[in-house]
Amino acid sequence: MLAGKHILLIIGGGIAAFKSLDLIRRLRERGAEVTPVITRAGQEFVTPLSASSLSANKVYTELFDLTDEAEMGHIELSRAADLVVVAPATTDLLGKMAGGLANDLASTLLMATDKRVLVAPAMNVRMWEHPACQRNVETLKADGVLFVGPTDGAMACGEFGPGRMSEPLEIVAAVEAALMDGPLKGKHVLVTSGPTHEPIDPVRYIANRSSGAQGTALARALSALGADVTFVTGPADVPPPEGVNVVKVQSAAQMLDAVQSALPADAAVFAAAVADWRVASASSSKIKKDQKGGLPVLEFAENPDILATISQMKKGRPGLVVGFAAETDDVIANAAAKRKRKGCDWIVANDVSPETGIMGGSENAVTLISETGADEWPRMGKDDVARQLATRIADAIGEGA
Repeated sequence: MLAGKHILLIIGGGIAAFKSLDLIRRLRERGAEVTPVITRAGQEFVTPLSASSLSANKVYTELFDLTDEAEMGHIELSRAADLVVVAPATTDLLGKMAGGLANDLASTLLMATDKRVLVAPAMNVRMWEHPACQRNVETLKADGVLFVGPTDGAMACGEFGPGRMSEPLEIVAAVEAALMDGPLKGKHVLVTSGPTHEPIDPVRYIANRSSGAQGTALARALSALGADVTFVTGPADVPPPEGVNVVKVQSAAQMLDAVQSALPADAAVFAAAVADWRVASASSSKIKKDQKGGLPVLEFAENPDILATISQMKKGRPGLVVGFAAETDDVIANAAAKRKRKGCDWIVANDVSPETGIMGGSENAVTLISETGADEWPRMGKDDVARQLATRIADAIGEGA
């Protein structure tokens, strides 16, 4: 996908620099040429020899190099690339970029370049949340600098939260989107996410433990590949991703209306954990504990089946319809039966038994079931699952599936 593209990779001084070596490998796998630039602090974590071996290119480290600067090498480096990537982008580098400083090779290149710049921030959570850092981020975004991450996660310092550098494959997807507008450019993809809340009365509702994390990650990954994403979400725990069209709903009926209003779409992914039932006659006023007649009796009605409704459309059906199956028993068999019953193309099955920690957790272990069989994926972070599934969707739409 990146054949013939030249990436200037600036490696800052942070423990996340070790990921940059894998990033070089991933970029080259896709045909890109990579020229590494390592700051002095970055050399405390990775060596120029490692970066040179993986990139098959010379590594640049010093601004005042007599050989290179005789030909104004920093200007040539900054202009020859198709994209400048900073990974990890430390607090120091973001501050220099926002302030227009140029006191070493990396910051000088960033000031001299006429190409787009993509940064992957990596730092302690307190540093990321510091007002000064956030001011710099807003300044850089206003200047047109592209961002990928940071994500939430455990850090080398022992703390947990936003500040963890995005994984190499996520950065690769952002590079592809920046250079090529992504393989899903011009495609409209619909994603549902989160739980639904079915009202009992104005203050009570029926719900489930879905956090919305997997659907949110998937919308973000599809957007990174260039898709125009409509994100229909119930009241999820995690915030919706940036750069997508967000439609917020509460109930299953509202979600179906929003989905139908968002059509047509090239693909639709139903990751939402929609409640199967609703209270048939929700009370318009709060049900009192001391009401006459004792305990209230709730009568249930079946909610609309959103996946089946869209999968079985006679006209205007998305070219690819993907459902999710959260199971606790006979996961593969039940999910395969669901795919046939609903009429969708793929089912993403996972085991949400309490002992797995998947429902509401940060990881997932899925099996992708299609007409050709079941493809079991190893347990991984939900962002990784999203990137892998987004890539499969891009391949399928490209092949006209």
